[in-house]
Amino acid sequence: MTQLRPLPVPTPESQPYWDSCKNHSMKLPRCKSCSEFHFYPRALCPHCWSMDIEWVTASGKGKIYSYVISHRPAPGFQDDVPYIIGIVELDEGVRLMTNIVEIIPSPENIWVGMEVSVEYDDVSDNITLPTYKPTK
Repeated sequence: MTQLRPLPVPTPESQPYWDSCKNHSMKLPRCKSCSEFHFYPRALCPHCWSMDIEWVTASGKGKIYSYVISHRPAPGFQDDVPYIIGIVELDEGVRLMTNIVEIIPSPENIWVGMEVSVEYDDVSDNITLPTYKPTK
């Protein structure tokens, strides 16, 4: 029996992010005081400690900062091995952990600095996960 994948549980601070993903348009928090983006979503800017945060639509583009090809599945991912877990640095400057998709999970097919763009995976009625694929 395949175990269900764990899903994120939105918090009041992260709900706008998850709502935007559900609409297939990623929004990121940006501080109105210092103009810096930050991720993960939180009530205070980690750069200047301001609480004056706005949500801005992100480009959905970035580059692979780091990655690992997993051959040992986490619970719920047994049917997906091998798969790529990556840290993507978005054009807005923030980094997020995600799955890299639409690529054969082999070292000769992926590299640090590879340009990627967002894809949305509607995994439930309430949650859409952003994944990233190589930019063509």
